[in-house]
Amino acid sequence: MAKLAYDLVSPERKLASGEADAIQIPGAEGDLTAMPEHAPFLTPLRPGVVTVRDGGSETSYVVTGGFAEISPAGAAVLAEEAVKKEEVSAEWFSARMAEAEKAHEIATGDAKTLAALRLNDMKFLASSLGF
Repeated sequence: MAKLAYDLVSPERKLASGEADAIQIPGAEGDLTAMPEHAPFLTPLRPGVVTVRDGGSETSYVVTGGFAEISPAGAAVLAEEAVKKEEVSAEWFSARMAEAEKAHEIATGDAKTLAALRLNDMKFLASSLGF
């Protein structure tokens, strides 16, 4: 069976790279699954979980935003910030939530609308991760 090459990077480091059967990505317009021979696609990321599936194994990463570029040969997930799901602590998440709340508080105009969407996504992510 064909595999999809992938890279998951943040400004600080490369978190993961390899080949997988599928990668679930939290796109701005909804979740999507990249698979081998996927049509070319570029999407902003919303705060959420990127899950890499290969065979019977799964590895998940929490991302705070960024972009994903998908092509028939591979996928590149360029995250603002990314952490392995099992490494996310209540303190880590609280700091990101406070940043989102502060951005919403000081934003005006269209930026206020975008900040509200991000804050809503962070709240949803918090509930899905049990925080």
